[in-house]
Amino acid sequence: MSVLSQMRRFKLLSPCTYMRMIQFAPIAVLCFEQDLSVTAHSIRSMSTGVVLETQGLEGVRRKIEPIKIDTLRQLVHQTAGFHNAADSYDYDLIVIGGGSGGMASAKEAARAGAKVVMFDYVKPSTQGTKWGLGGTCVNVGCVPKKLMHYASLMSPVLHQDAATFGWKVPEHIEHDWSKLVSTVQNHVKSLNFGYRTGLRSANVTYINALAKFKSPHEIVYTLKDEETVITGKYILIAVGGRPHIPSDVAGAREHAITSDDIFSLKRSPGKSLVVGASYIALECAGFLTKLGLPTTVAVRSILLRGFDRQCSEKIGQMMEAFGTKFYRGSLPTSLAKQDDGRILVTFSGGREPEAFDTVLYATGRDPDTAGLNLAAAGVTAEPNGKLVTVHEQTNVPHVFAVGDVLQGKMELTPVAIKAGEILARRLFKGSSEAMDWDMIPTTVFTPSEYGCVGLSEEDAVAKYGADNLEVYLFEFTTLEVAAAHRRKHPDAVADPLDADMPPNSLAKLVCLRSEAERVVGFHFVGGAAGEMTQGFALAMRLGAKKADFDQCVGIHPTDAEAFMALSVTRRS
Repeated sequence: MSVLSQMRRFKLLSPCTYMRMIQFAPIAVLCFEQDLSVTAHSIRSMSTGVVLETQGLEGVRRKIEPIKIDTLRQLVHQTAGFHNAADSYDYDLIVIGGGSGGMASAKEAARAGAKVVMFDYVKPSTQGTKWGLGGTCVNVGCVPKKLMHYASLMSPVLHQDAATFGWKVPEHIEHDWSKLVSTVQNHVKSLNFGYRTGLRSANVTYINALAKFKSPHEIVYTLKDEETVITGKYILIAVGGRPHIPSDVAGAREHAITSDDIFSLKRSPGKSLVVGASYIALECAGFLTKLGLPTTVAVRSILLRGFDRQCSEKIGQMMEAFGTKFYRGSLPTSLAKQDDGRILVTFSGGREPEAFDTVLYATGRDPDTAGLNLAAAGVTAEPNGKLVTVHEQTNVPHVFAVGDVLQGKMELTPVAIKAGEILARRLFKGSSEAMDWDMIPTTVFTPSEYGCVGLSEEDAVAKYGADNLEVYLFEFTTLEVAAAHRRKHPDAVADPLDADMPPNSLAKLVCLRSEAERVVGFHFVGGAAGEMTQGFALAMRLGAKKADFDQCVGIHPTDAEAFMALSVTRRS
């Protein structure tokens, strides 16, 4: 093995007055003081250089040719991105990605006195959709999704509840898709503008260009046909992800849209097929259904993989009652544009081909790291493009990552924001605070919302064992819905005697018996689940036990009070 190849297998851990480099197989440790004198026991110094002797896992010793001090210094700099203390950088922090996590970290670092530059660039979707500053959440995620969800919740109120409670409403109420999109996009654009001014106020330099690594500390970008290279002491990767469209489904990339496109779609989606069982798929299918659009969801198997199974199936039950159709175990095999503009979809599983006005793919998201030239910085990525980090630090000590690019972490906006801010405080304020990944709340904004904190019942069983758990649950219909006597969508009524909506709420606590029934999983399906879950998340972080819920006085009449009176257990 050449000296250069051998050196490239070392991993830089700490760019201080010395650096430690570790090679695991074979194992060798090098410690270089500032004057580059060698002190590790497996290395012996020579006047002309150093000789590395490595101890293999089987006890076989191998000697590597002598390396001159100057050569060693050069190799270390090239392979590990090490800079001397005297080296200077254009910026203290370079942020690649203008989403929630990147912006939060950039502004926090700037407030600490760091010189910060942030890059943001939106590559068009497969259908040519682009958007402004702010990342997925603001432009094509949380914000427009919540607004369309809110609009869709008005449907049962207008069509059923209003008349029941004495309001005189027209017999036929129609929805204007174009007006909804206009309202949503106007609000999104106002947020884009606010973020631009916010960066300016925070003294963060903003560059709307596609950036990538040139070397461990160098970033290159092109603006107005001019290539520029800048250097940064620290570099933060916060590029997020983009929707995945399978390449093995003929016509999918040409004819299907994704969540990148739906919120700015100029025409009404009409009869829609949503492909996927993710929360994005069900949220989109949910608001499309409630807006009065015929909607079908094609899923491979279960809904909301990774969430509590009972709650996930409750979501599916409620969506079916609202009129959403589910094709389970049947996925598209091809999409073809017809002469009338509709999309003819062929399915697996023997299902007959069917024409739709819109096909929306929500089968997961891919990290947008492919174009970053990570190899130039020595940053290693998983086969799926995601990055493994420890406290947001990649395998290269001065390169960090937050947000949806992280392997095995929750892909949530508040998580990216919190992690980005904490990282900036560690880098520039001397903080030792670390991101706490435990008890993070989240909500799925389906027609009946689903909020949760902690472990699903399945994960709790896997971690603690079924015998060590007590699961409390209560299924009920909220007061307002019960009084209105809401009925299922006509397409969901198989029996005229079973036309009423099923119970629309489910309260569930997963408790650990060995710790005085400490609550390790909180789950609620029902109206305003997000608002409810946020409050209970604090109790969960403080280690609330079932007795704490029992002793708390509930507010009547509310859905939340159900948690103060849970008595039925799965065991009972």
